[in-house]
Amino acid sequence: MVIKKYIFAFLVLSTFSCSTQNDLLKKTLASDNPNIKRVMENPKQYELQIIYTQIVRDKKGAISFKDYTYHLDAKTYFYPASTVKFPIAILALEKLNTITNTSINTSYTIEGNTDKIKFSEEISKVFAVSDNAASTNLLEFIGFDFVNQKMKEKGLFPFRLSHRLSTPDSRNPLVNSTTIYKDDQTIEIFPSKLNESPIPLALLGIKKGVGYRDMEDKLVNAPFDFSKNNYYPLETLHNTLKRIVFPQAFKEEERFKITEKDREFILYSMQNLPKNAGFDPITYYDGYCKFFMFGDTTANIPSNIKIYNKVGTAYGTMIDCAYILDQENKVEFMLSATILANKDGVFNDDIYEYESVSLPFLAELGRQLYDKSRQ
Repeated sequence: MVIKKYIFAFLVLSTFSCSTQNDLLKKTLASDNPNIKRVMENPKQYELQIIYTQIVRDKKGAISFKDYTYHLDAKTYFYPASTVKFPIAILALEKLNTITNTSINTSYTIEGNTDKIKFSEEISKVFAVSDNAASTNLLEFIGFDFVNQKMKEKGLFPFRLSHRLSTPDSRNPLVNSTTIYKDDQTIEIFPSKLNESPIPLALLGIKKGVGYRDMEDKLVNAPFDFSKNNYYPLETLHNTLKRIVFPQAFKEEERFKITEKDREFILYSMQNLPKNAGFDPITYYDGYCKFFMFGDTTANIPSNIKIYNKVGTAYGTMIDCAYILDQENKVEFMLSATILANKDGVFNDDIYEYESVSLPFLAELGRQLYDKSRQ
């Protein structure tokens, strides 16, 4: 698989010198580039949080991490948007691994729909174009409680999954029955399940803005309350990525219980570009789900740069969590960031500064850290 080839090749390269790397995030955020300066002049307004990680290997090849952060705070809420699809995709395979005679190419149906869907295809769509329906299909198979329990067991906490994305009745705690069509031509039915109802979150910034549009598109002049929404702090998200890319750096109980083949498939799907996953390359250009480095351009991503990531965009918030690897130029690092651009303070009105503020910032942040890593 692609990931194995690139990571194995990188293992034989000389490692970074920490003394030349430890100021990279600080230097980048002090840049005079207008795309960065615009945000850094008022980072509190943009609720900016960042984690930059150097990958450190000792002489025996053991992995460790050197993290540098900016305004990282799990107690200050940001809406995680589609980043919750990341653990949903992984944990769907973890549950599938407990069922005999199944694989990533196994098909299943969801109660009320006779169409057969494949786990591999839904996971591919989740990463290639951040497909909402695909993540909902996977979630119906595993359920909210399963995701929340498994994340906590692996030390990926705080975290809370409480609703589906962009679907009617998204908060319904009942997940539908699913039927698995096994590789030996037998079937197994998993009954519907009522999941626990979420307890309202008590966090800083849980109520945001000055108003919001309700379900009838009427303006409500009150802060938007996120207390019953999904919760996925940046550090928890970043640590999820670490466990998938470098499971050997974690204790057995902290790892996802998936096969090496499944892990390679997840990683392949994360770096795969929409055009290579069968999507229209004009609508879904290379940087469509690659905010760091390429989010502000429709240009093709060079083949030597591999970005294993998951993005999220909703309610004015943009998030990217990525492992960036360029074996040719000896560049390797992890980067996660969240930024809110909602100038009018009204939520759910689809008037946000994604194109003018967020994407230029995230792209330039990634480019500068990449460029500095090459020096």
